[in-house]
Amino acid sequence: MTKAAVFVFGEVLFDCFPSGEQVLGGAPFNVAWHLQALGDQPHFISRVGQDALGQDIIQAMNDWGMDTSSIQIDPQHQTGRVDIQMLDNEPHYTITPDCAYDFIAADSVSHLSASGILYHGSLALRNSVAREAFNVLANNPQLAIFLDVNLRSPWWQKEDIYQCLSQARWAKLNQHELQQLGFGATDLQQEMLRLQAQFNLQQLIITRGSEGALVLDANGEFFNIKPQPVDNIVDTVGAGDAFSAVFIHGLLSGWSVPDILNRAQAFASKVIGLRGASSLDPAFYQDFQK
Repeated sequence: MTKAAVFVFGEVLFDCFPSGEQVLGGAPFNVAWHLQALGDQPHFISRVGQDALGQDIIQAMNDWGMDTSSIQIDPQHQTGRVDIQMLDNEPHYTITPDCAYDFIAADSVSHLSASGILYHGSLALRNSVAREAFNVLANNPQLAIFLDVNLRSPWWQKEDIYQCLSQARWAKLNQHELQQLGFGATDLQQEMLRLQAQFNLQQLIITRGSEGALVLDANGEFFNIKPQPVDNIVDTVGAGDAFSAVFIHGLLSGWSVPDILNRAQAFASKVIGLRGASSLDPAFYQDFQK
């Protein structure tokens, strides 16, 4: 059986570390990069500046075999950039405003005859221009939406996230983000049930760092996974994106929820041994392709 198509909408940027390293990133780009390595051939929709960093992104995508046909070139706005500081082994982000990905144009996506899964985060919807482009895709009833909540202050409003949740079939967020959205009671499972009911989600995925992840399915059943101990932690940047990519790969491949959880958690644990969110080595992905 042919797999469903997967579309990925949102930011691509460079994560800039205190060491001077510049690593390709952005949650949607990381997810698309992983999905390409896993054999899913994602259609990535974004926008880069007419600058050296934008050229580097397109070259990297070409080298990785990714489809670049929906990467828009912006002559006015620079390619995205995030400065990362590591505090207590957790990443803290300073996100440059008014980047090229904030201006993804609706007229450049309206021609897409799309069906399958549409992945997006919440950061790329901070600007009304990109949000209009996303809504063109989201209004297509043949696309089932996977929302990856990324609450990056000051670039979000609760009402906007609620709107995204109401459009989604699957939603993933971490436990802290669940609390920030107003679901902060001590009984985690009860709060997950409440959020699922409010937004009619088929599956709700909550990640909890070293405590693993919890999934609530459409039948009200909970599935839990705790990670194995990790010997080598370089940074945790992109661990959630790695989890999302394998979760989507599992949906496309027809895996059971326990299988998806086991493999998604294992891949996230592997990624935290990297500097940044992704690998240039195809062999890094081999154990997760089937």
